[in-house]
Amino acid sequence: MIRVLVADDHPIVRGGIVSLLAQADDISVVGEAADGTEAVRLALELRPDLVLMDLRMPGQSGAAATAQIVAATAGIRVLILTTYESDDQILGAIEAGASGYLLKAAPQEEIIAGVRSVAAGQTVLAPSIAATLVQRVRGQSAARLSPRELDVLRLVGAGESNPEIARSLFIGEATVKTHLLHVFEKLAVKDRTRAVTRAMELGLL
Repeated sequence: MIRVLVADDHPIVRGGIVSLLAQADDISVVGEAADGTEAVRLALELRPDLVLMDLRMPGQSGAAATAQIVAATAGIRVLILTTYESDDQILGAIEAGASGYLLKAAPQEEIIAGVRSVAAGQTVLAPSIAATLVQRVRGQSAARLSPRELDVLRLVGAGESNPEIARSLFIGEATVKTHLLHVFEKLAVKDRTRAVTRAMELGLL
């Protein structure tokens, strides 16, 4: 039996989540919390297998409560269930130690499956959340373009060919090609035009 603590500040929403989980024969709701502080207290007191945590709650946020629970206990996992999906909120929750991030608008079976998966030690992310994180990671990789790679990319954007770039930067044409291959890989693109437009999207050019 998976023992779950539900933390959400809206009584009606919290009641709906509890009713949903009650439909599963292998899930038992052992407690309910109306804010982050109560979630931490009940998690330490009841020692559930999993805390189903909202992000925005009065007083202590879900992310802050998650960090406290994960730091204080070895076996309790946290699954975020919220309506919010901004980059900072997603990363904040995951950095705090959450093992999953689902949206309340998800199908009911997806939420129940998420509880089971996280309780089993897996990581669960809503598709839109996973896509957001992939874009964020790609952006971070792109930001690690070397100064020389940026020089080459700027000249590509100015319309220069590889031989012209080589002459402008006083390097060999083979070196230009190498730099471009690295740029393509870091920006996850396949050609010069897309490399330039992607760099502009990321604010690198």
